[in-house]
Amino acid sequence: MTKRPTVQDVARAAGVSVTTVDRALNGRMKVREDTLRKIADAAHRVGYHARGVLAQNLDAAKPELTLGIVLIKKSQEFYQNFAREIEQAVAARPDIRGRVIIRYTSSQSPDAFAQELRALGSKCDAVAGVAVNHQRLTQAVQDMQAEGVPVFSLLNDFAQGVRRNYLGLNNMKIGRIAAWMITGRVKRPGKLAVFVGGNRWHGHDLREVGFRSYVRENAPEFSVLETLVNLETRQLTYEATLDLVRRHPDLTGIYCAGGGMEGAIAALREVHASPRVALVVNELTADSRAALADGYVTMVICTPLPELCTDMVELMVRAVRGGDDGITGQHFLDPRIILPEMT
Repeated sequence: MTKRPTVQDVARAAGVSVTTVDRALNGRMKVREDTLRKIADAAHRVGYHARGVLAQNLDAAKPELTLGIVLIKKSQEFYQNFAREIEQAVAARPDIRGRVIIRYTSSQSPDAFAQELRALGSKCDAVAGVAVNHQRLTQAVQDMQAEGVPVFSLLNDFAQGVRRNYLGLNNMKIGRIAAWMITGRVKRPGKLAVFVGGNRWHGHDLREVGFRSYVRENAPEFSVLETLVNLETRQLTYEATLDLVRRHPDLTGIYCAGGGMEGAIAALREVHASPRVALVVNELTADSRAALADGYVTMVICTPLPELCTDMVELMVRAVRGGDDGITGQHFLDPRIILPEMT
């Protein structure tokens, strides 16, 4: 008959005393988390019958952490994917009992964003969000930081110099990549158009600047039209694209620096039986994937969401544990480039 593993066997396997194992089991005295983990691993290896108790005690020893996230456009595929990756990144942390609260703004007004940030700040240990750049948000972030709640900006940088970190793409570089693709792909020089979501989206402004600077420096035979604001909506982008094609027969390229790409895709399909305008958009969705396949989208620039969410959770946990060191930073991720041949 096989001998049943004992406390002594667990202590020997873990390299600790029997007294320490006993404390870990009964919970009467606190045992350091790393020691508790070592004992739990040893109990699992030797097949100790009370290893479930150790696992429960180990879980209880982990600090509880509540993270708040503000997103937009709940019905959009990209933000649904974003929310799912956030939840998975929090659940994957072995060192915390993490909980995430995700809220979506009712509009893209500064007041709506500030309201959601403040509401999450009252119940969360750290907050991150996708939001416009505006002084109301800067004030909200200042107030939250003063109350010990670190705030992070996602995708679009807001409250620069006040928020803890920006996580996302290097938007100036993204604009240059879009211009590089369009001007290199198009066989004939002509006019280029840029759509931005609005003047308060700092990231869109940077993408536009990067796009224009690349064309000016490397492809002066092309001219960039006045920037169009589409409020990141399909309908406005659709109508504006139809108007662009009608007014500019020599239109050769379009870059959607923000949302609304579905409208540009639909308009180009409607007016051209085969692709004639190079179109660069952001984020791979069912619409952009289909347009890549039939040639109406030339390139998709994607945010690596799994990496972004893992890094975001790491920085948020570190900020809560380490406190505010007064240093703000930017955490850039490399974009994922998707071409038609990759679909």
